[in-house]
Amino acid sequence: MTRADVCVAACADLFAEDGEVLASPMGLIPSLGARLARLTSAPELLLSDGEATLLGPDGEPEGWLPFRQVFDVVAHGRRHVVMGANQVDRYGNQNISCIGPHERPTRQLLGVRGAPGNTANHRTSYWVPRHSRRVLVEAVDVVAGVGHDRARAAGLRYHDVYRVVTNLAVFDFATPDGSMRLRSVHPGVELDEVLGQTSFPLVTEGAGTTREPSAAELELLRTRLDPDGRREKEVPS
Repeated sequence: MTRADVCVAACADLFAEDGEVLASPMGLIPSLGARLARLTSAPELLLSDGEATLLGPDGEPEGWLPFRQVFDVVAHGRRHVVMGANQVDRYGNQNISCIGPHERPTRQLLGVRGAPGNTANHRTSYWVPRHSRRVLVEAVDVVAGVGHDRARAAGLRYHDVYRVVTNLAVFDFATPDGSMRLRSVHPGVELDEVLGQTSFPLVTEGAGTTREPSAAELELLRTRLDPDGRREKEVPS
């Protein structure tokens, strides 16, 4: 078992209780997690190729969902997207737009893309392959995805920023003020490393160890979902 295997299993667990929703995982590890969940804990999960085809866990076509209808799914909240984050703060505000002041950034990134609508309408989680103080920041430079503090201030009824999975740990926001809480530390990672690579204080009470994937899950990963081991390049052991 490797750290990458643990991260895939943690991403699979994001979808475990979702039921029949459209999974929109962005990136290799979240995509493997969604496919693993479809084969194990979340058989009703719908997977899309990002355009119009609904796919099975092995990539075979299973249905048709024209892109224009994705917006209906988004508006009705039947979606769980796992996005990346160049920055994410203690309340789950996410930045994928730029680094530095918006009027004069030092680095231009993707732009806000669909992050505002995602966080306002349906469940959103984040995947961070390189946990560091530059990513888990006290305050994001630009708010692309809306965090719990701003959602409460704006009265966003369907806001649901769920979890953050990194290469070191798993976090949620199950605190009275919606601030980030350490849910679990990956096997082989020390708590001090997580705290030292995070720019804000974390609630750590009750944190455990991220579960290891089962033998059946490892078999699926190694022989069916990622036999070439691409996940190891994204999260080296």
